[in-house]
Amino acid sequence: MAKIDALNIDPKSLSERVVYINRVSKTVKGGRIFKFSALVVVGDGNGVVGFGMGKSSEIPDAVRKAIEDAKKNLHRIAMKGTTIPHEVIGKFGAGRVILKPAAQGTGVIAGGPVRAVLEMAGIKDIRTKSLRSNNPCNVVSAAMNGLISLRTIDEVALCRGITTDKVLS
Repeated sequence: MAKIDALNIDPKSLSERVVYINRVSKTVKGGRIFKFSALVVVGDGNGVVGFGMGKSSEIPDAVRKAIEDAKKNLHRIAMKGTTIPHEVIGKFGAGRVILKPAAQGTGVIAGGPVRAVLEMAGIKDIRTKSLRSNNPCNVVSAAMNGLISLRTIDEVALCRGITTDKVLS
């Protein structure tokens, strides 16, 4: 759990949400073998979020494996109050997710898989639109890639070597 230690997170504060469970099958000589894959999002509701996938012959085992995988892939998200600092388009495979900041009180305007990621991250005011692929794995990955690419004004100023006032002007 080195990732949890690096982000200074209490493992007990993490909550998880099952986004999608899929039954997959493998055809062998004697017939079909069924297994289950689970997609789970884990977050602390305070800017830290991650997702993972697990596969097993039983649903609870698949969910447990997905939670373990998600805890290994946690990221801290740049936030500005209850929303995000700027508009961004997250991309993964055929999935595209547009994330736009919203005024306080707007709420989370997002569908299924993206809503789970945003609520686990603790973002309360945002507008989103999922484009192209509606595969939950691709949509969650695209949303995560968009959130990871967010930067605050301080980070941009530090990268450019100027003050935050010059960034805004």
